[in-house]
Amino acid sequence: MSTSETKPTAIAEPAPSADAPDAVPLFQRFMERIGQFWTLGVLILLVIAFGIKAPSMYTKQAWLSTATYAVEYLILAIGQTFVIITAGIDLSVGAMLGFSGMAGALVAQHMLGVHDSSTLSTIVAIVVMLAAGTGLGLINGLLITRIKLPPFIVTLGSLTGITGGIDLLNGGNEVSILPNPINALGTDSVLNGWLPLPVLIAIVLAIVFGFILARTRFGLRTYAIGSNETATRRAGIRVDRHLIRVYTLAGFLAGVAGLMVTANQGVAAPVAGQNDELYAIAAVVIGGASIFGGTGTIFGTVIGTAILSVLTTGLILTNVQTFWQQVAIGAVVIIAVAVDRVRARAGTD
Repeated sequence: MSTSETKPTAIAEPAPSADAPDAVPLFQRFMERIGQFWTLGVLILLVIAFGIKAPSMYTKQAWLSTATYAVEYLILAIGQTFVIITAGIDLSVGAMLGFSGMAGALVAQHMLGVHDSSTLSTIVAIVVMLAAGTGLGLINGLLITRIKLPPFIVTLGSLTGITGGIDLLNGGNEVSILPNPINALGTDSVLNGWLPLPVLIAIVLAIVFGFILARTRFGLRTYAIGSNETATRRAGIRVDRHLIRVYTLAGFLAGVAGLMVTANQGVAAPVAGQNDELYAIAAVVIGGASIFGGTGTIFGTVIGTAILSVLTTGLILTNVQTFWQQVAIGAVVIIAVAVDRVRARAGTD
């Protein structure tokens, strides 16, 4: 054998160091795990802490109050989750809730006076509520995509305009004459009174849209737009059309929330939905969604909504003054955003 033919020598691989790509820093691993479980841990700690301070926290009445209080925020927050994942925001969902409820209630009241049919009045009222919310959401989506206006500006303007529209519908007065089936929807329950129908509907919506977001092409495109809109457009996805659908979805869910609130309260009030958009956004952010888009889950939104509801109920049961509830919720939102930023920095280090 020729001397030029040499046997290849083994090259020893260097031992992994702290600077190697495969060596994940302990702090980064810790923050990744915190990102998955910290909100659930906070919820459990809140329930335990308030239960120690006020044992009535564990009663059926406290559960019903907490769950019913969470319904409108959770339904709005489900739609807001899709919007925020696309790096957008919808400040008008609370106003759309109030407008949808008022429009449907007015139609039902008129039909009861003419036809005296609870079933027909209920069907028409529900259709009007859902159509009103869907239509307003569609308008938001068209303004954002066709005129290329920022979502913040469009939905802020919609918030103001729709709020004024609620008063125009009925002169700022309540509508208290509703069909019996709508009233029953807000008061009936299952499981021996432990599960009100509005809560059951909210749970079903969370499961359905959680599946849509996590397991369908619609959800995948929602994440893609929020992560990198330019790359998504270059991939051939019709971003504008998808955004219209997302904002329309948020409007539809606002209409559903309007139905639930009207049914639960037994009246369509002009103040219904005021500031609800803030709680919906807070629930999504607390649940782990990034305000810069690209991340978020419906499960996290459910946990975020539960934290807000438990926090509110617990503070009431412990006789904390009402205005401290706003302070506490604001603090939780700031902490949630701070954790999100720390996680993002840890992931890039």
